[in-house]
Amino acid sequence: MSVTDSLNRLPVLRGLARIRAWLADSGHNALAQRVAGATFLIRIGSAALAYLSQIALARWMGAHEFGIYVYVWTWALLIGNIADAGMSSAAQRFVPEYAERGMSGHLRGFILGSRWLAAAIATAFALLALLTIRLCAPLFDHAFVIPLYLACLCLPIYAVSSVQDGIARCYNWPSVGMMPTFIARPILLLALMFAAYSTGFASDATTAMLCSVISYWFIGVGQIFLLNRRLATKIEKGPKTYEPKQWLATSLPIVMVIGFYVMLTYVDIIVLQQFSSPETVAHYHAAAKTLTLVSFVYFSVSAAAGHRFSAYQAAGEIGKLKTFIADTVRWTFWPSLALILALLAAGWPLLALFGPDFTAAYPLMFVLAFGLLARASVGPAERILSMLGEQRACAAAYFIASMVNLIACFILVPRYGAMGAAIATSLALIAESIQLFWISKKRLGFHVFVLGRKASAA
Repeated sequence: MSVTDSLNRLPVLRGLARIRAWLADSGHNALAQRVAGATFLIRIGSAALAYLSQIALARWMGAHEFGIYVYVWTWALLIGNIADAGMSSAAQRFVPEYAERGMSGHLRGFILGSRWLAAAIATAFALLALLTIRLCAPLFDHAFVIPLYLACLCLPIYAVSSVQDGIARCYNWPSVGMMPTFIARPILLLALMFAAYSTGFASDATTAMLCSVISYWFIGVGQIFLLNRRLATKIEKGPKTYEPKQWLATSLPIVMVIGFYVMLTYVDIIVLQQFSSPETVAHYHAAAKTLTLVSFVYFSVSAAAGHRFSAYQAAGEIGKLKTFIADTVRWTFWPSLALILALLAAGWPLLALFGPDFTAAYPLMFVLAFGLLARASVGPAERILSMLGEQRACAAAYFIASMVNLIACFILVPRYGAMGAAIATSLALIAESIQLFWISKKRLGFHVFVLGRKASAA
């Protein structure tokens, strides 16, 4: 046996060889795994930055002002996630379809037109929100009014950034779609807040929202130039064909899904604020934020796989689609389970970083974990349904789940406070997961559950 053969038998070298082979593999499965891995690493970095930012803000602002900021920013996220009219998700439907069919004019038209359309719709949302705040200002605590006004200014660039993220995913560019939003923007926000804190500006919700507006616009505009530069290497210049009616016909059912999803995600904070103090909202948010890392697994797999579901269907490769769906369910569940256990084990000291009084929220983490585990058990089922033409059924499922959350919150929060909100949210996530599994099974014939037989198509 030669020295080379002996060295190749070493476990470390064998592992390195497998990694090199995996990196060189140009197959769709390996590519999706690499994109999902890169996406997950970006979201891990983003989670760390966001978590540090939340800790810093809680320390600098105190629980009361931090709770106001959380409430206002929750409204911004609630509206911002639907303000692009679903164009970010529609990108994963139209970009691969136009590219697969060689419809270059339509592709160029969508790349430009989807961003302008999202910006126009989001601006309309912002103006409507500003008017609503103006009319309802007497009903608000004065401390909430200016931060709410500032939050509206983020909506247009928030929508454009979301669409650009969707376009970048279609070209497997997580660094272009996600690095500006999830890495650069939190760094800039933290830097601005630190500068404000260090120079004696008031450490309140208004200052935090002003820093958010600046960071959103600065990074969002920079992302526009970065994406355009990368797209110029992939798409030749030429005439553009615009089909906004067709785009909206596809995206509006998707935005219904997104709308009910974000309502499901954020209604607990909205309702909790109505019956509790900003301090309680801050404590609840810290517990939920600590578990946010778990949802990044789902996000990473969905970001890497969403356009691939559509591409396999467009190409008629049903066998590959079946196998790929089964893989994405496993990629979502098992890492999520490991992260849940790790975060629950470290939950107490992590909450203590926000402040000594935040550890009171530790029991909430166990309740919230049940819902997250249920969601992970069906993998990216929502993305599968949306990409395969079942947007309306998916929207109905999220509507029912969001109503479960809303009704349960109004029943439980007045009596049990933050624990009631946690119970309501977990019940809603369990209801959501059951419905997504059933719809996938009945409508498409796919078994999207981590246990039992592998995904199959009728």
